[in-house]
Amino acid sequence: MFTGDEFADGGSVVREVLKKRKAKASFFLTGRFYRNPDFRVLIKGLKQEGHYLGAHSDEHLLYCDWAKRDSLLVTQAQFSQDLQKNYQRMAAFGIRKSDAPYFLPPYEWYNRRIVDWTGQEGLQLVNFTPGTRSAADYTWPEMGTRYVSSETILQSILQYEAKDPHGLNGFMLLLHIGTDPRREDKFYHRLDELLTQLEKKGYRFVRVDEVLSP
Repeated sequence: MFTGDEFADGGSVVREVLKKRKAKASFFLTGRFYRNPDFRVLIKGLKQEGHYLGAHSDEHLLYCDWAKRDSLLVTQAQFSQDLQKNYQRMAAFGIRKSDAPYFLPPYEWYNRRIVDWTGQEGLQLVNFTPGTRSAADYTWPEMGTRYVSSETILQSILQYEAKDPHGLNGFMLLLHIGTDPRREDKFYHRLDELLTQLEKKGYRFVRVDEVLSP
């Protein structure tokens, strides 16, 4: 599963790798991403190729405090209006709410209230499976100790697969479709290598709605 907001520099690489591997993925994109004219061709291509296109909030809001997770930074009205705008942007690409019932919150950071509000919107909140460093593929060297190299990310995924009794079966692996230019070591250039190694172990790559369907 890929998220996108400001950047889409990995879009063409990701599309080609998925096409080569005959793999399906899920793309959770903000309203800002959907309305960016530079990304229109990419979005249309992903839709035509059968990938899941979902919502990631309109303006990439931070819903709750980083230190006190139970402290909300938005009201339910703000949450609802922002989410509805996200789906309005998606409608311009022919994506209906019923086509995209799974919602990935911005920053992948939320609390019980956000889960409840999402349900009241007729949607199911989802998040990535923890245990690897894949979500850190957005970091850049100036972040200091928070920076994680692509080699470290790759090895964390393969090591998790090797040690967990269930491997990566049903695992929801989060990556970014684009990252800040300050990160030169782009993980999407290692995507084909990752999928090749996992394919050899018998894995196939499917959309979020196939993983979670009853």
